[in-house]
Parts: sequence; C-alpha cells; structure tokens
Amino acid sequence: MSWPIGIALYLIIWWVVIFVVLPWGIRPAGEAEQGHDPGAPANPRIALKALITTAIAAAIWLGVYWAVMHDLVSFR
Repeated sequence: MSWPIGIALYLIIWWVVIFVVLPWGIRPAGEAEQGHDPGAPANPRIALKALITTAIAAAIWLGVYWAVMHDLVSFR
C-alpha cells in the first residue's frame, strides 16, 4: 500500500467512525431557550469524541494495513 492510499484510507475510516461515535453519551440540554434547538446536547464533548475516533480509526487502519501487507486484500 502506498502512503497516499494509506492516508486516504485512514481519512475515510476516520469519517465513518466519527459518525458512529458522535451519538455516544448525548443528553438533551433540558429546557431550551428561545432560538436554541431543543434537541441540542448539553455537553457534546467533541474533543473527547475526536480522540476516541482517532484511536478506533487507527486500530481499524492497522488491521486493514496488516491484511494488505499479508495479501489478504489487494487494491489492484
């Protein structure tokens, strides 16, 4: 696997994982003020979710990299 394909694959995996991780631990803010969405989370913890996403995506990418290097999957 060349490095541009590896980077592109990691970015695709990262974006798929972020959409899985975003709903984790979401609780509504309760009473919404005028002009605020009533479904908006009270504390979205975006930085924590980005770190979790990065770790999960790295683990998945390493698995895919291992499979490609051992000729279980080919991009040709």
